Amino acid sequence: MPDQPLNTLPPLLALQRRLGHQFENEALLQRALTHRSFGAGHNERLEFLGDAVLSLAVSRLLFDRFGDSDEGDLTRVRAHLVREDSLHRAALALGLPEVLRLSEGEARGGGAQRASILADALEAVIGAVFLERGYEAALGVVQRLFGEVIQATEAESWSKDAKTELQEWLQARRLPVPSYRIAGTRGEKHAQTFEVECSVPTLALAERGEGRSRRAAEQEAARRLLGLLKANDRPGGPLRS
Repeated sequence: MPDQPLNTLPPLLALQRRLGHQFENEALLQRALTHRSFGAGHNERLEFLGDAVLSLAVSRLLFDRFGDSDEGDLTRVRAHLVREDSLHRAALALGLPEVLRLSEGEARGGGAQRASILADALEAVIGAVFLERGYEAALGVVQRLFGEVIQATEAESWSKDAKTELQEWLQARRLPVPSYRIAGTRGEKHAQTFEVECSVPTLALAERGEGRSRRAAEQEAARRLLGLLKANDRPGGPLRS
């Protein structure tokens, strides 16, 4: 019944409909959904395989989508897509918590909702698809899971955040990492504005930034200090003299 609503189908069949892959060997799918706590025949080997297949498939999709982007950009967005929280969201959308096989203790402890368990299970399912039908079938599943996100992503959103770029800039010059402190706050608790100072004491340099959260203020302060450092690092600037 191809038009039957997903919420009326048995969970395993609904999962396969969402994946766009019907398993000929359902035992392979069951293995992919079996946590180590359940007993023998668990999914860790499939997870190992699926991790590699997922990375390759995402790399292929990014390579095709962003032909002008360099290796660093592609690597950053791939890391974002295959990190645990991204896989966790995809696993929830597939309905994996309903079909995981866990020990009673793990299930009572909320294992079916645990991000690490769900991310591992999703990788195992991708590994199972690869074993049954090969790379092209696995690529199709990965495209269904992440294709919309990849298509909606713009290259500029992949750039490093200011705090990371500042830290890497300093480390490349064997300088200590910056320090951050809250210089002040204003406004009511539900609508506070934070002022944060970012400094490199060994260079006697500091900049301040504001934001609606401490993190946002830190990013703004780091951005300003990085701009100052780059300007001073030009030929003839204080850091070069």
